[in-house]
Amino acid sequence: MEIGQANTYRPAGRRKVDNVHIAVIGLGYVGLPLAVAFAKKTAVIGFDIDEEKVERYRQGIDVTNEVGSEALRHSSIRFTSDPSEIGQANFIIVAVPTPIDQHNNPDLHAMVATSRIVGRHMSRGTVIVYESTVYPGVTEEVCVPILEAESGFACGIDFKVGYSPERINPGDKVHRLESITKIVAGMDEESLGYIGDVYELVVEAGIYKAPSIKVAEAAKVIENAQRDINIAFVNELAIIFNRMGIDTHEVLRAAGTKWNFLDFRPGLVGGHCIGVDPYYLTFKAQEVGYHPEVILAGRRINDNMGKYVAENVVKQLIRDHCPIHGAKVLVMGITFKENVPDVRNSKAIDIIRELEDYGISTYVTDPHADPYEVWREYGFELSAEIPQVDAVILAVNHKEFVTMSLDELRSRLKQGRNVLIDVKGVFNRTAAEADGFKYWRL
Repeated sequence: MEIGQANTYRPAGRRKVDNVHIAVIGLGYVGLPLAVAFAKKTAVIGFDIDEEKVERYRQGIDVTNEVGSEALRHSSIRFTSDPSEIGQANFIIVAVPTPIDQHNNPDLHAMVATSRIVGRHMSRGTVIVYESTVYPGVTEEVCVPILEAESGFACGIDFKVGYSPERINPGDKVHRLESITKIVAGMDEESLGYIGDVYELVVEAGIYKAPSIKVAEAAKVIENAQRDINIAFVNELAIIFNRMGIDTHEVLRAAGTKWNFLDFRPGLVGGHCIGVDPYYLTFKAQEVGYHPEVILAGRRINDNMGKYVAENVVKQLIRDHCPIHGAKVLVMGITFKENVPDVRNSKAIDIIRELEDYGISTYVTDPHADPYEVWREYGFELSAEIPQVDAVILAVNHKEFVTMSLDELRSRLKQGRNVLIDVKGVFNRTAAEADGFKYWRL
């Protein structure tokens, strides 16, 4: 399908959704599934500044594993790194990363840079919708002025904006774009209606129309802040119960028999949602004069869990009469969550760095991680050859790991060594201890 020139913005009722020509900016875990879904309904340009990634998409290789290479090969998306092609679309979706910096402050570099690119190349009459996670106000107070300055257009007259927070859960094959209710927001009633109509082309679960862009932005950040706080609570319980000699998973299993008990489990909280979004909210809260207590307390707990796990590895090694300096430890998993290739903001790295500070040698294996991405992100290589070690840490519960037997794990250990650290509580504690493992889990 050929991409036509964008039309001048026209009043509601005259602009046809079936004439929409979409450009998706940012082709990662959020943008690629969007582009593939919309390409089944209309013409789509997929833009990313990463030329290597774009070329792999052109070859039908899905580097995210979110849509699959087969679906990619049969898609009509026009992949490009040429920003001039953006102007051929009349509906632009921005789905670029919004990480935090080393001080845990929002890093809007990609949002700003993308807004400049869009502003320079968009056509009059375009609707721009941001999907990236931001604090309330970013779309209208940060992005719109950039779009106006770069384009020379007036927002509300020559173009309009909206916000529709992404709800992609990487690796989740059940909760997909099509099956998750989509929040949409527009700068006015006209844009809200149109944006909702466009997303209804691909979202089967339905559209929720938020009353304002700021409400939609706020809804996104609290979704993950809520999960972060709940996970922090059970992580704190794990620390407390560990001191008491009580198995946290058994406590949660017993408490879970109550009908309204919330099923959260202790673990490492990384990735680019739960571990990041709360900082966007707290940044804005402090900007308006309020210092958050509960949200930041939860963040402190979760950010320190990697260090806590490493400390308990050392304790278990000591109990196993293993000298700490020079000990060898196998770390199974470096991605931020199970069964996905994304290594960014993985908390497994906190375990590794802490163990290295003790003089422990670590060997890292991960069947899903791209070795080059691991090197680029963390500066070390995945281990090709792994000797027998003094301890095994199951850091990420990849499907390849959770199906391993205790005998397979035992074969990784040196003769006489018994330490098994099961961060996610995958294996049966009773069976592991009966097999002689010095077993520890959160």
